[in-house]
Amino acid sequence: MCGIFACHKHPDVHKFKPQALQLAKAVRHRGPDWSGNIISNNTILTHERLSIVGIDSGAQPLVSDDGTIFLAVNGEIYNHRILRKQLKPEVTFRTHSDCEVILHLYPNHGINTPKLLDGMFSFVLYDSKNDRTIAARDPIGITSFYQGWSSKTPGAVYFASELKCLHPVCDKIVSFPPGHIYDSLTKKTTRYFEPSWWDPKMVPFHPVDYKLIRTTLEKSVRKRLMAEVPYGVLLSGGLDSSLIASIAAHDSTVTALPELHSFSIGLSGSPDTIAAKRVAKFLGTVHHEFNFTLQEGLDALRDVIYHLESYDVTTIRASTPMYLLSRKIKALGVKMVLSGEGSDEIFGGYLYFVNAPSKDGFHAENIRRVKNLHLSDCLRANKSTAAWGVEARVPFLDKQFLEVSLNVDPAEKLITKERIEKFILRKAFDTSDDPDAKPYLPDDILWRQKEQFSDGVGYGWIDILKDTAEKMVSDEQMKSPKPEWGADVPDSKEGYWYRCMFDEQFPAQCAPTVMRWTPMWTKVTDPSGRAISIHVAKYDQ
Repeated sequence: MCGIFACHKHPDVHKFKPQALQLAKAVRHRGPDWSGNIISNNTILTHERLSIVGIDSGAQPLVSDDGTIFLAVNGEIYNHRILRKQLKPEVTFRTHSDCEVILHLYPNHGINTPKLLDGMFSFVLYDSKNDRTIAARDPIGITSFYQGWSSKTPGAVYFASELKCLHPVCDKIVSFPPGHIYDSLTKKTTRYFEPSWWDPKMVPFHPVDYKLIRTTLEKSVRKRLMAEVPYGVLLSGGLDSSLIASIAAHDSTVTALPELHSFSIGLSGSPDTIAAKRVAKFLGTVHHEFNFTLQEGLDALRDVIYHLESYDVTTIRASTPMYLLSRKIKALGVKMVLSGEGSDEIFGGYLYFVNAPSKDGFHAENIRRVKNLHLSDCLRANKSTAAWGVEARVPFLDKQFLEVSLNVDPAEKLITKERIEKFILRKAFDTSDDPDAKPYLPDDILWRQKEQFSDGVGYGWIDILKDTAEKMVSDEQMKSPKPEWGADVPDSKEGYWYRCMFDEQFPAQCAPTVMRWTPMWTKVTDPSGRAISIHVAKYDQ
C-alpha cells in the first residue's frame, strides 16, 4: 500500500505546499519507503511509497516523457506486463513500476483507462496541457480513497488515501465510490465498472461449475504473487484464508522467500490459532503464531480507531487483532500478505444467511455486501495492515472470480440442513472423489463452520469488549445520545464507546463516511456470529 494526497486547482498552491506535505505525512505509515511530490499549474500531487514492485525505480509521482502528465497511485496493477507488451514499441517505459502503464494508457483512453486495469488501485492523474485531473478507484474499493471539498477554497477538490489527510482542510468529505472515475473537466464522478452481476434484481440461473470456481480462484491467487519483496499469507484457520494459503503454498512461482510463511493471531488456545497450526503443518508453511492478551487488545483500541477511521463495532472487533498481527509481520521484514476477505459476501458465508427468505433475497444480500465491502472488510484489511506498512491482497475479489461466482444460481448457495454455508466453495476444493488428486486441505478444515475473525481469535475478546464498555458507558449516556449524531445512534454501549473514541480523533464531517455492519433477517443487532442460533458456540439466549 501507498499513501496519496492531492489537490486540484488550489488558489495558492505554492503557499499551500508546506501544509500539503504535512497532510501527506499523516499517511506515511502506508508508505514508509519514500516520499515524493509535484506541483504543476495550481495542482499538487504527493505520494508516500511502499515499494513492492519496481522497488529500484518506481518512485512517485510518475511523470510522462514530455513532462505534461503526472500520476500518483496506491495499489497494484496485476496485468501490467500484458499492458506493457500491448503499448510497446510506441511507448518507452522509464521504470519497472506496475503503475507506469496508467501514465501511458491515459493519452489514448482518457477516463476509460481504469477499465483496462486488473488490480487494486486508487490514483490521481493530472494532465497539465488540459488542466485536467482524473481520479479513480478499483472496482470493489480494496484500496481506501476519499474525496473532499472546502468552503474556503470553493474551486478546489481534494483526494487522499485516508480521512486524516483531508479533515484539516475539508468541511465536506465522501468515501470515493469503488468502480468510479472523477473528471475535473465535467466535475462528474461516473461508474466505469459494469459487471454482469451489478443489478441485484437480475437473479442468475447458471448451475454451479465446481471446476471453474476452483481454477479461477487459483489463477487469482497466482497473479497476486507478483512481488519483489518477502511476502506471506494471513492464516486464521478458517476456510477462506486456508484455501488461499493452500493455493499459494503449491504455486511454483513463489519468489523472494524460499518457503511460504504463514501468520496467525489469537488469544492463547483460541479456535483460530489451533486450526491455523493444523493447516500450516498440513501445507508445510513456515508458520508464525502470535498470541495477544485481552489487555493488549484493549490498549490498542484508540490507535485502531485512529487508523480505521471508523466506529463500526464488528470492524473494530476484527481489526484489533489484525492490527496487532500486522505489526509483528512488519517486524519480520514481510511487506505483503494474501488474505481471505470477500468470500463470505460472495457465497453468503455469514451465518445470518441461514435466515434468507428466498434465493432472490439471498442473492440481493450477496450483491449488497459485495458493493459495501469498501466500507467494511476491505476497509479493515487495507487499513489494519497499512498502519504498519504492510499490503494485503485479496484473491476472492478478483474481477473474473466475481463474474464466475456471482453468476451461480443462488439456490446453490442456500444454507440448509444438508448444506453448510459456502457449500459450493468447499465442494469445489474437495478432492475426496479423486484418489489421484492431492487434497487442498484436511477435511475438518475444509468443512469447518464459519467463524467470524473477531470470534475465532478467542471468544473472550468480544466478551471483554462488552464488559469494558458496560463500565465505560452509563445507562444515562445511552438514553441521551449526542445531538450531533442525528439518526446514527449506537444501539449498544460498545458502539457508544467506540463512537466517542472516534469523535475525540475525528471531526463531524468524517462521520458520514462510516457504515455500520449489521446482519439481516434477524432481530439481533450484535454482529458476532455467535449471536446466530446455528453457531456451535452460540451465546446463551
